[in-house]
Amino acid sequence: MVEPQTTPPPLTPPLKGDGELPHAKSSSPLRVRGGGTRKTSSSEFLHPSLTRIWSWLAEIPDPEIPVISLIDLGIIRDVAWRGDTLEVTVTPTYSGCPATGIINLEIERTLVEPGIEKLELKRQLSPAWTTAWISAEGREKLTAYGIAPPQEGTAACAGALKPLTVSCPQCGSTKTERISQFGSTPCKAHYRCTECLEPFDYFKSI
Repeated sequence: MVEPQTTPPPLTPPLKGDGELPHAKSSSPLRVRGGGTRKTSSSEFLHPSLTRIWSWLAEIPDPEIPVISLIDLGIIRDVAWRGDTLEVTVTPTYSGCPATGIINLEIERTLVEPGIEKLELKRQLSPAWTTAWISAEGREKLTAYGIAPPQEGTAACAGALKPLTVSCPQCGSTKTERISQFGSTPCKAHYRCTECLEPFDYFKSI
């Protein structure tokens, strides 16, 4: 005897975390850095808040010193919506910085990934970037990473001609000596601690 065939019940889409069914017309999945998705309204998907955008940018590491972010470094000067276009203003640490291209690519990737379709990167050279724009949190990260943060008011030729009292980021001693005006990158000088004998970079004040 052949049993009658039955029609399987329609598949029910899984419930979201808040117990609601996903509706493509009223919401869009927004990819979140680190994995996963989050339900957002269509307007939020197209125009994320500036606070959210700043938080995304804060996750981009500096290519030369990855322990600090572009926000810590202070090179992201402004973020604003101009109609349906997101405008991000960037001031490079100096006009010939070789990392500028990589930084722009990372900004674009980070913002396009969650769904921003129209993005404009604006390069601003005036006022020029200064180490005074490095955040307090960024300076703490530099020290923990083994780089002495810049001492403000010692910029340019004054710092090159007159030895500075730079604290060792390893042991905190001020008994240090400059070995070279240039360290691993042009923006840093090479020092050595005479107490713990550890070499380290000093982020020169600009």
